[in-house]
Amino acid sequence: MQGLIVLATAISRAGAWFGGGLVVLAAVIVSVDVLLRAGFSFTIGGSDELSGYALAVSSAFAFALALLDRAHVRIDTLYTLLPVRVAAAFDLLAMAAMVSLASFLAMQSWRVFAQSWSLGARALTQLNTPLSYPQGLWFAGLAWFALVSILLMLRALILMVRGDAMGVQHLLGTKTAAEELADERAAQQAIRAGGGAA
Repeated sequence: MQGLIVLATAISRAGAWFGGGLVVLAAVIVSVDVLLRAGFSFTIGGSDELSGYALAVSSAFAFALALLDRAHVRIDTLYTLLPVRVAAAFDLLAMAAMVSLASFLAMQSWRVFAQSWSLGARALTQLNTPLSYPQGLWFAGLAWFALVSILLMLRALILMVRGDAMGVQHLLGTKTAAEELADERAAQQAIRAGGGAA
C-alpha cells in the first residue's frame, strides 16, 4: 500500500503543477487585459471568468497534495500533549471527517458537471464558455482528493490494527517542528543542487 501512496503523491504533485500553471496563465491574461484597458481602452474580455475557473480547478487539485504532505491547517494545541495512541485515534477521527467531506464535495461536483453536460450549459458571459469543461476539471480534482483521502484512511486503519500508532501519526498527524525543519533542509538542498547543475 505504501507504493500506492507514493504513486498518489506523484500524481497529486503533477495535478498541483497543472493547477499552478492555470493560475499563472490566468494571471498573465488578467495582466494583459489590465494593460490593454489602461493603455488602449480595449479589453480582451473574460479574464475574470477564466481566473475564477483557474482558482477552482487549481484548489481542487491542490487539496490532495496538501493532504499527503500533511499541510492542511489543524489546531494542535492539545494534540501534542496527548499520548501517542490517543493522538492516533484523533488522527483517524479527523481523517474520517476528511473522507466524508471529500466524498461529499466529489459527489456534489459530479452533479453540477453532469447537469451542465446534459444541458449543454454555457456561461452567460462574453466568452460563452461551455461550463462542462471547467466543471469537469474541477470534478476531476475533487474526485482525486476523495480517492486519496480514502487511500490514506485505509492505510491508517491497517497501521492501527497492527498497533503502529506512531505510523498513524506520521501518516496523518500534524508535522512536528523537527519534520518541518527536515523538509525545509531537503528543499534547500534540492535548490542548491539544481543551482549547481545549472
